[in-house]
Amino acid sequence: MALKGRVPQQDWGYVNVRSDAHMFWWLYYATHATKNYTDVPLVMWLQGGPGASGCGYGNFEEIGPYDTYLHERNTTWVKEASVLFVDNPVGTGFSYTTNDDAFAKDVSTVSADMIVLLKDFFNSKTEFQKIPFYIFSESYGGKMAAAISLALNKEIKSGRIKCNFGGVALGDSWISPVDSVLSWGPYLYSASLLDDQGLSKVKECAKEVQNAVKNNQFDRATELWSKTEDVVEQYTDNVNFYNILTKESTMDYRNKFMENSKFGNNFLGKLFQRHLLPRQNDYLSELMNGPIRKVLKIIPDDVMWGGQAQDVFAKMAGDFMKPVIDIVDELLSENINVTVYNGQLDLIVDTVGQENWVKQLKWQKMVEFRNRVWSPLHMCPQCTETVAFHKSYENFSFFWILKAGHMIPSDQGQVALKMLRMIISKK
Repeated sequence: MALKGRVPQQDWGYVNVRSDAHMFWWLYYATHATKNYTDVPLVMWLQGGPGASGCGYGNFEEIGPYDTYLHERNTTWVKEASVLFVDNPVGTGFSYTTNDDAFAKDVSTVSADMIVLLKDFFNSKTEFQKIPFYIFSESYGGKMAAAISLALNKEIKSGRIKCNFGGVALGDSWISPVDSVLSWGPYLYSASLLDDQGLSKVKECAKEVQNAVKNNQFDRATELWSKTEDVVEQYTDNVNFYNILTKESTMDYRNKFMENSKFGNNFLGKLFQRHLLPRQNDYLSELMNGPIRKVLKIIPDDVMWGGQAQDVFAKMAGDFMKPVIDIVDELLSENINVTVYNGQLDLIVDTVGQENWVKQLKWQKMVEFRNRVWSPLHMCPQCTETVAFHKSYENFSFFWILKAGHMIPSDQGQVALKMLRMIISKK
């Protein structure tokens, strides 16, 4: 691996979180210009999917020190904090299971597995016990991060984990799936990507999803969610669910995927093709299964990066449409710092849907938060372009990131870095 620039100190390993369940982690020590890594926070990054690899996609496509060409990334978060990537749930990325029954099926199991990993991590790397620790997440990773944060807080309070938990950041997160689906039609219509007929069809499908969720028919709701996406693609000429201004459609992955799919052409197959397969593009897969695994040296011979992603996705399917707004409420009530951030151009978890579930929070200080006026953010004191808006009250914050889709660090790296600095410095 020919790396350019300053190579950060690194470490990685496996933790056996359950019988037959092995979770992989990768740590980069901070390369702050003026501070030692023990004087800056530790950030854990959780990818979405479920089944997308933080050690792969989040690392090389978003916030790690190198991109997929192994060139230095000037917007890496390692400049500001030590960064811990984890491939979760088990079976994701280089994590793996040796028994079909070992895959997680819900966020409760996902969070329990992560607690085992974090307990091992903080026990073995005691220098991080007093450093502020933050969990940042993206997409389905946000749903998992909320549950993990609540479980971690309980472990800290009981004394079973020594950790200085600073808070959780939920990026374009699948917290209330039905609120996202219900907002797709109006959002696309306002962006001139649906006409009246298309809007009517999308709203009709979204209503079916809503009814299934109300009746706790979550498997049915997942199938109807996929059907709604079919209708969205039909009436928008295959809009990109991850950035509405980028024409590259997830349809591009379909033919290749269907040749090797375990799902066939059913609704789960379509969802996997749209939302997980693009996170495992050919170039990234070749990088991870080629030079990266050679450097890591600990990956079992029979484990292929991303090889169990379809299994992870399928096993978690019953959890897809379940909301976790109540978990966010509990985090806020526990006085844990919670940040929501979202990209303006995201569709799958559009900002309108995020705002709608936030309005449902029962947190006792929600009225004060809603009454505050957001502040524009600029990249420098002399800069005039507004890159985001921000609003905060006590332990709850919201960032509206402009000109960004679902993967904010990829679309607006400098803005994401600015947001990170604000969160970890509470400024």
